[in-house]
Amino acid sequence: MTGKLTRGFLALALPIALAATWWLASAGSTNPYYPPLSEIVRNFGDVWTSDQLRTHLLPSLASLILGLALAAVFGVAGGIAMGYSERLRRDVRPTIEFLRATPVVALIPIALVLLGPGTQMEVTMIAFAATWPIVVATTDGVRAADEVMLDTVRVFGITARGRLLRVALPSALPQVMGGVRIAVAVAVATMLVTNMVGSSAGLGYFVISAQQSFNLKETWAGLLLIGIVGCGTTFVVAVAERLVLRWHRLWRAKEVET
Repeated sequence: MTGKLTRGFLALALPIALAATWWLASAGSTNPYYPPLSEIVRNFGDVWTSDQLRTHLLPSLASLILGLALAAVFGVAGGIAMGYSERLRRDVRPTIEFLRATPVVALIPIALVLLGPGTQMEVTMIAFAATWPIVVATTDGVRAADEVMLDTVRVFGITARGRLLRVALPSALPQVMGGVRIAVAVAVATMLVTNMVGSSAGLGYFVISAQQSFNLKETWAGLLLIGIVGCGTTFVVAVAERLVLRWHRLWRAKEVET
């Protein structure tokens, strides 16, 4: 119990220290472009009313969640297929590396022409950008499955579907969840860019509109909420990872004991 409390304190120590440093360093600021953190926090509640949250936060969260869900489905499915088939992996991997290296910003004009502005374009671009980390992580995880264990269950007559669900996929889960955590950061950044370029609502649109109208109070409040959304999303994925991989941690602990 003491060890968990210590780890929890250390995990919070750096964010608290950074926030305290920002608070103290900006306390006497008279620059309108860099207001004190105390003023930003005080204005936060005034800016983000229920109407503003409904207009800008909820659409962004809906696009983010749907895009991540699609990325997880396509990423895991594609990663399993590539992990099982060496020929498919050899033929498709160059194309995937090309798509991974293509900046999402460069594809937004094409997406706007094909899909038009709005939620459909945002979800598509989020899913596109977030799929590749999951594909790569799943592919490597499936390839790293224990060959001896796979051969053993094959000898006992376990079907290919059973080998996938009982051996390959569980052994790949740690790497899959690592890919999902990377995909979350990519998805949040893509959500903001698509909001700024091709939407009339959302967090990115709110911040860019406030910046263009020199409304500094709303600009800083929007940036603060974006940080909260990013941290909250990462926290939710981290909690899900702990629940999904609880068996893995217990197995590793027993392995260390023996």
